[in-house]
Amino acid sequence: MSRNTDQKGNRTENKGKKKDREKEKEEEKKGQKREKEEPEREAGSPCWCGSGLPYASCHREAERKLEFFRARGEHVPDRHLIRNREQLAGIREAGRVNALVLDAVAEMVHEGISTQQIDDTVRRVTGELGGRPACLGFEGYPKSVCTSVNDVICHGIPRADQILHAGDILNVDCTTEYGGYIGDASRMFCIGTPSPEAAALVRVTGEAVERALSVLHPYCHLGDIGAEIASYVGRHGYTVVHEIGGHGVGLSMHEEPYVAHYGRAGHGMLLFPGMVFTIEPMVNAGSRRFIVDPVDGWTVRTADHSLSAQVEYMIEMTEEGPVVLSR
Repeated sequence: MSRNTDQKGNRTENKGKKKDREKEKEEEKKGQKREKEEPEREAGSPCWCGSGLPYASCHREAERKLEFFRARGEHVPDRHLIRNREQLAGIREAGRVNALVLDAVAEMVHEGISTQQIDDTVRRVTGELGGRPACLGFEGYPKSVCTSVNDVICHGIPRADQILHAGDILNVDCTTEYGGYIGDASRMFCIGTPSPEAAALVRVTGEAVERALSVLHPYCHLGDIGAEIASYVGRHGYTVVHEIGGHGVGLSMHEEPYVAHYGRAGHGMLLFPGMVFTIEPMVNAGSRRFIVDPVDGWTVRTADHSLSAQVEYMIEMTEEGPVVLSR
């Protein structure tokens, strides 16, 4: 489930950027203060993260690298965003289960069904797999999954009277809680044979995510993601939504960092091994501007009614590079 700058998408862009920067600086200062206040840990003492492992074999090396990059003026993550082994194992499993739910959706999506039937499938299959739909009840969201059709950018609410027709494009955004951890991803579906314009938009959106994935490596910058995506979709004549983006994920649905799908390469927070986050650009065929449904308060549509597509990957950064945990 994509993250809005205010969770509902109705904050102005400039205020959103300013507040995000202020929050990042505040979190970094908190991390620096906390680390300075704590005495030097002995190698054999338990790690502060609660893993039960000795500090030396858990977070010590990561914290040394945090200090190394911080001393060089880089924006580094709070140490709590670097997951321990137990957390990563649980998050990977949640991502796997989330992908299985999307597989079940892929098997039943076709012309003539309602988006409510998709929601019913997600709720049933998630329960059968031992999980819980994390969207259900989140910030008051009324359904188990988001179904966004044609000009809906994100957070479309499933309805019994919304029937899929040949030529529609559909995004299904699924978030699963499993074993106390969160998996999150979304897929695009073309109903029947889409128009050449719709098919191209869906294809380019998926390619943009793959291109962003290709530039990732340990200790790269968050801005590398947005720069690659915005440049690629722009060359195809599309726009990317600025005010809604990806996010850290794993212990809860929306965590730091906020992942913008535009930006400057070589700028922003460094991505450390052990971090988990989503890349999920919302790409519009027309203007990047949007409106939020004034009645349900959730559904985000393109302001000019142009088509929109979104693909979401959940990614773990490792010492060897990015690993997709759910797609």
